[in-house]
Amino acid sequence: MSDLFKLYTWSVSLYSGKARAYLIKQGIRFDDISPADPSFKNTIEPALGRWIIPVMATPDGEIVQDGTDIIDWFESRDMAKTPAYPKSPRHLISSLIMEMFGGEGLLRPAMHYRWNFDEDNLDFILQQFGLFAMPHLPPEERRDMALHAAGRMRGAATAFGVTPELAPHIEAAYLETMAELDAHFSEQPYLLGGAPTIGDYGLFASLFAHLGRDPHPLRLMQQKAPMLFRWTERMRNPSSDMVEFIGRDESLLPKDDIPDTLKTLLRRVASDYLPEIEAMIAFQNDYLKTAEISEGDIIGGKATTRQIGFCNFVWRDQKVTAMVMPYRVFLLQRIQGAYDALTESERESVDALLGETGLASIISTRSTRRVDRKNNREIWGPLTS
Repeated sequence: MSDLFKLYTWSVSLYSGKARAYLIKQGIRFDDISPADPSFKNTIEPALGRWIIPVMATPDGEIVQDGTDIIDWFESRDMAKTPAYPKSPRHLISSLIMEMFGGEGLLRPAMHYRWNFDEDNLDFILQQFGLFAMPHLPPEERRDMALHAAGRMRGAATAFGVTPELAPHIEAAYLETMAELDAHFSEQPYLLGGAPTIGDYGLFASLFAHLGRDPHPLRLMQQKAPMLFRWTERMRNPSSDMVEFIGRDESLLPKDDIPDTLKTLLRRVASDYLPEIEAMIAFQNDYLKTAEISEGDIIGGKATTRQIGFCNFVWRDQKVTAMVMPYRVFLLQRIQGAYDALTESERESVDALLGETGLASIISTRSTRRVDRKNNREIWGPLTS
């Protein structure tokens, strides 16, 4: 039996980057395994009941799917060199908010910049998808099959709200966000100082595989946000990689401090993602009023279904239609659960920060039924009201 963890991933995969960056930064020995490896089809896929990545297989044969669950597997066993979850309240809540924003709130620019710039991206994307998914085939056959898969992914981009009408607004918002991230990482090596937290790992998901690796957005980041690009390099380095921050150690910022540059990023979450969170919860709560659901049911009725419908909301004076994925409610509950566990004085401190940055409703916007994860899939949890 190997003593290495096995991480089934592709470098092109957005969510895989979150788990891989964590394992690298924690110094955990692992092998990257392609889902094209026969062990995935023979062992992993039957155990999960679906094709999905990232997946980790432990040396003892346990299977853990999802970047957050993989991180929490190590955190719960005190195996982290630098824990992902800060101890102080404002650091913790801010980091969890940025985790959700990175993996979910940046999906529109991630999908737009991957699939709508074929002149720069398409040859690279098809080569990479074909190489990772079908390494045993000749390059010409890989490309043809990858082109077919690319068509499905373009459809998925539309389901996230990426449309020609919204494209100029997506680009304007991303350029602003990129500038704000660049300003922050010009002053801090990581979101909260000298070590990465769960917020860094969440941000890395979109900001590497799609936005920091595909040719068009990579060039854009290198030209417009070089310190953000440096952070993507830092997140792939097992060392702290803070050579330009002379004298900094691997400590988080003292006194639960939230720098102004991070407050700016939290305001970005409020303006660019909070409307979708509120619309998503409103849709799910309406859905739950009439759906025949029992606690423990698999969301969507089967393991391969992750969405329950589409919600509408207004963003930048534009009407957006996007699918509702209860997995996002699972991430939102992590923020709210951490907040609920705080003392009264700690909540007051967090409330002041959320009020200042326009995020107060992220705590009060709640589902009437929990979304939990069990056996590596989302299930409906107990009623909350």
